Amino acid sequence: MTIDLRPVLDAAAVRVHEHATDRVAAIHRCADVLEEIGAVHRSYREAMLDREWAMSTYLAEGVAIPHGLDMSRGLVRRDSLAVLRFPDGVDWDGATVTVCVAIAARGDGHVALLSALARILVDPVRARALREADDPATIVAMLHAEDDEP
Repeated sequence: MTIDLRPVLDAAAVRVHEHATDRVAAIHRCADVLEEIGAVHRSYREAMLDREWAMSTYLAEGVAIPHGLDMSRGLVRRDSLAVLRFPDGVDWDGATVTVCVAIAARGDGHVALLSALARILVDPVRARALREADDPATIVAMLHAEDDEP
C-alpha cells in the first residue's frame, strides 16, 4: 500500500539554511517550524525536549529525528514532518547532525516517510545528497520518490 506523503511533508516545512548552537537550539527550531505550519500546539516543543533527554534521537549519517513522547500525541494537530538542514552541523551528544527530520504524529502518517528516509540513509551516496541538498523541493522530491519505490 502506498501512502501519499504530500499531506505529511511539503516544501513549506523544509528549511535548508538553519543554524543552531547545540541540539537543544536545533530542537527548538524544529518545533518552531512545526508550529509555523500549524501541525502542533506550542507545548509540543517541551515533549520533543523530554524525548531527547529520555533517549537521543540521533539516527545515523548525520540525521536526527526529534519527536515527542507517545503521551504528547494530543498536542499534535495533524501528522507532519519538518526537515531542517544545518550546514555547519550541530553537536548531538558527540555526533554531528546536519539534517533534522522533526516528527509530529497523532497516528501512523509519518511511518512511510521514515521508511523512505531509512532507505536513503543506508546508501552513502544518497545520504550525502540529502545532507548537502540546498533546495527544499529537492529534499521533498527525494523523499517522495523513495516512497514510490515498491
